[in-house]
Amino acid sequence: MIKLRKAKMSDIPHIHNIVNDYALRGLMLRRPLMMLYESVRDFVVAECNCGTIVGTSGLHVLWNDMAEVRSLAVLPAWQGRGIGKSMIQYMVQEAQEIGIERLFAFTYQQSFFEKCGFTVVKKDTLPQKVWKECIYCDKFHSCDEIAMIRSLRPILSSQAEEKQEIPLIDIPLWTVK
Repeated sequence: MIKLRKAKMSDIPHIHNIVNDYALRGLMLRRPLMMLYESVRDFVVAECNCGTIVGTSGLHVLWNDMAEVRSLAVLPAWQGRGIGKSMIQYMVQEAQEIGIERLFAFTYQQSFFEKCGFTVVKKDTLPQKVWKECIYCDKFHSCDEIAMIRSLRPILSSQAEEKQEIPLIDIPLWTVK
C-alpha cells in the first residue's frame, strides 16, 4: 500500500538521496540539500506502509498560470506500480486547487508524461522564466531534455456545448388556415 502526502523536513534527506541518485546517472537535475529544505512545501512523497519513502515529486510555481512538475522519481524497485502516475495526479489536483492553468516538465521520460496527458513542445515556446535553474545543470549548453506541457484549463461552457450532440426531436407541423 502506498500513501501520497506532503513532504516534511524529516523526508528531505530521503528526497535528496532519491533525486541525486538519478542525477548521478544523468537522468535529472541534481538538487542541493539546502534547496530541498527551502522548497519542502513544493514536494510530495510516496510512502509505503512500512514507512519507507519510495518516490517523490515537486510542484514548483513559476508564475500566476504556470508550474513545473520537477524531481519526479520513484525508486527502481517500486517502478511500474502506478506511483509516478499517482504523483502526477496529485500535482494536477494541487495545481488546479491554487488556480494554475499549465504544468510543464523537462524530462527524458516522454512516453510516461504522454500517458499522463502532457504533450511535447519546443523549448523556445516556454517563457524565459522556466530556465532560471538551468544554469546549475551540467548540460546547460547542450540540453537534451524534452519539454512537455499539460493544460489544466477547464473546458468553457461554450466549448462543451459545441461538443454535445443535439438530440433530434419531433416538431409538430402547424397548419395555417
